[in-house]
Amino acid sequence: MAKMTGGQAIVRTLVNHGVDTIFGLPGVQLDNTFDALYEAKNQLRTIHTRHEQGAAYMALGYAQASGKIGACIVGPGPGLLNAGAALCTAYGSNVPVICIAGQIPSNQIGLGLGATHEIIDQSSAMRGVVKWVGRADQPSDTPAVLHEAFSQMLGTRQLPVIFEMAPDIMGKTEDVSLMDVEDYDAAPEPDETALEEAAKLLGDAENPMIFVGSGVFGAEAELQRLAELLEAPVIMSRTGRGALTDRHYLAQNMITGQGLWETADVALVIGTRFSSPGLAWGREGDVKLIRIDIDPAQAKLPREADITAITSAKKAMPVLLEKIEPRNKKRESRKSEMNAAKADTIAKLEGLNPQFGFGKVIRDALPEDGVLVTDVTQMATYMQNWMPVYQPRTLITPGYQATLGYGYPTALGAKVALPEKKVVCIAGDGGFMFNVQELSSAVAHNIDVTCIVFADKAYGNVKRFQKEGYGGRHIAVDLHNPEFAKMAETYGMTGIYADGPDALAAALKETMDTPGPALIEVPIGEVPNTWALIKRPSSAGNKS
Repeated sequence: MAKMTGGQAIVRTLVNHGVDTIFGLPGVQLDNTFDALYEAKNQLRTIHTRHEQGAAYMALGYAQASGKIGACIVGPGPGLLNAGAALCTAYGSNVPVICIAGQIPSNQIGLGLGATHEIIDQSSAMRGVVKWVGRADQPSDTPAVLHEAFSQMLGTRQLPVIFEMAPDIMGKTEDVSLMDVEDYDAAPEPDETALEEAAKLLGDAENPMIFVGSGVFGAEAELQRLAELLEAPVIMSRTGRGALTDRHYLAQNMITGQGLWETADVALVIGTRFSSPGLAWGREGDVKLIRIDIDPAQAKLPREADITAITSAKKAMPVLLEKIEPRNKKRESRKSEMNAAKADTIAKLEGLNPQFGFGKVIRDALPEDGVLVTDVTQMATYMQNWMPVYQPRTLITPGYQATLGYGYPTALGAKVALPEKKVVCIAGDGGFMFNVQELSSAVAHNIDVTCIVFADKAYGNVKRFQKEGYGGRHIAVDLHNPEFAKMAETYGMTGIYADGPDALAAALKETMDTPGPALIEVPIGEVPNTWALIKRPSSAGNKS
């Protein structure tokens, strides 16, 4: 037990849990905690941003790229609401982010007096955004409340949490007993009976398939061994790309998976929502479904499986492998079939230009362990489906939240987490402007990310929808842009205008060879529709 302020208790607990970087903005309701961050600056790096949304996205990118905890600190009320888009993206992508949030003075909470940054019941407002919200009302409460925060964030399905403290409590000094760090993994032990049944079903299957998302990360070697035993294609969601290297003939994307689904008889679904196949691919009564998922609620969606094991992939896969080997039927190699299916999809995607021309340049420039972060733009959709991915956590997306403006600050966080790796962001001109202010943060902290802004002077996806679905009645989609490359130079970074794939290749070579943040502006016109190749449930609830 030692005397410390509430702010010091927060910071020391974070440090004890291995948090080495926190992104955020200071403010009057956080001053006492930022003073504690100053004291701990040799143990915990503070990266200040220009907007709370940028701070939370950087924490998200840090966690997505590294698999470690991402941390941010923001003021209460509007500051926390500003961070909300990033926190709901972390929730949708199953990413462990802890947000330290300020509050109004403790004696004013809930009174509606109009305190600075006060909103009605901040805690309840955020419970619809993150998994858990908790507040420490005394400095001595801090270790226990943060212990619960880490338990909620890491125990089973990894999800974001919010920890609150009032400014006067952050500054109050009292005796505090810090708690020991635990292994918070609370995944249930595998259900041996369920996995026995799964092994029998898979072992007898004629055309099994495996579907994975980011929930399989940590069990990549077991995944490859299982796929090879079953000669089963591994269909990777956008967030699961790289779980099996794309050099492997069994590694397939969702577009190829659509065709293979037509002859499948058993599907093993590991750590993924299974939304598109479950809702849009049909054959519900023809394909037996096995789910391995850490979340019992999610495992029932979008439909009940025939066999369900509630546990983590890391715990389940070794047991399943052990049970399936003696039960697996003799199988002929499907290498020729799988390579042909993959080649067919690639041919369709490579027929889409200019996306293929630009995409090939980006893949050629990015090392195999380099990280591509995609915003919500037509080039991003293309890259998520076409680009070969060789390692997990090297294609980073916003998942189903599809949060416009996600890309650039998330890429900055990824680079902070992985300073030795190359990080490239692709964004459209619409989404990029959501967080354009973080160009300043990139320069201030020398975060070496190259951002490629594909500029079509429109919200391109929406403009295409209006053309194809509403007879070209365009409204609220055309944009007036700055000259992005010149704007980047005014921030003190490299700015290059690159018209066409050859110019982009030259610009990428220059930025990859030269340390420091950079922006490449690429003009682009109307492009073919990648979504036309993808079966998925309508985001607008339309029948078609």
